[in-house]
Amino acid sequence: MTTPLPRHLRRLPGQNAIVTGASGAFGSATVAVLRHLGVNVVGIDRKPAPGVIGCDITDDEQVRQGVAEAVGQLDGRLDLLIHYAGVGPAVDIGQAPDANVHQALEVNLLGTWRVTAAAMPALLRSRGRVVITASLLSNLQLPFAGAYTVSKRALTAYADCLRAEYGTHVGVTTVHPGYVDTPIHDSSRATGVALDGLVPAEGERDTVMAVVRAAGAGRARRDVASTAIGTAGLHLFRHFPGATEQIVSLQIGLLLSDGAFGDAEIARGLHTRHGGHPVQPNAS
Repeated sequence: MTTPLPRHLRRLPGQNAIVTGASGAFGSATVAVLRHLGVNVVGIDRKPAPGVIGCDITDDEQVRQGVAEAVGQLDGRLDLLIHYAGVGPAVDIGQAPDANVHQALEVNLLGTWRVTAAAMPALLRSRGRVVITASLLSNLQLPFAGAYTVSKRALTAYADCLRAEYGTHVGVTTVHPGYVDTPIHDSSRATGVALDGLVPAEGERDTVMAVVRAAGAGRARRDVASTAIGTAGLHLFRHFPGATEQIVSLQIGLLLSDGAFGDAEIARGLHTRHGGHPVQPNAS
């Protein structure tokens, strides 16, 4: 005897979906879960794989062709578009925007915009749903995450505008994961300013299941977090920004006094501004 699916997942079997970032940690796990639930899924990612179309979402023509190919593989019907593709470079927000900043905006914000626009005709025909993965950091200002934070806050604004203009025909949900240890943090670790310990950690499964539940909900929810703590944090960060900034400032001061980011060249100015001594470069 087959166990019936929970109510919030019953609409998923038989639906057609595209998942961006489908070769990454979140994307590949979500594709596997959706297929297990009976969803027909085609992935899009810069790294092609079985069932994943190679597509650089910063390239207009590749996006047009990639989305058209994906919709074609789904027999022309698209019910779900799930966005994961993203990057998280470490930058000094007081410096001029460099290639890392441009990449964050191109991938996190404009990549999502491009893919959604290319998929919109199919989504309108099916009265489908878009699930956009933003971040709790879209409203939490942590050091060296400025490019990521700015791009993700802009992404939440894009989702809100999309909902306002297309919400009569297309559902739009924004998911806000917390800190999850995935390869997106490799660049900040390499720079010496990883965010481990600065925000509550969540598991990969938390994000994946939050997205799957958002996809399967009978009515598209506006904003969801991945955990109960994340839900509380989302409320705090959005509605009490002043208190959030004070908490972050205090935490940064405590971390710096304990030697956090001590070997990172990018942190020299932050140490100085918080009353410490500038970090000395490593001897060659």
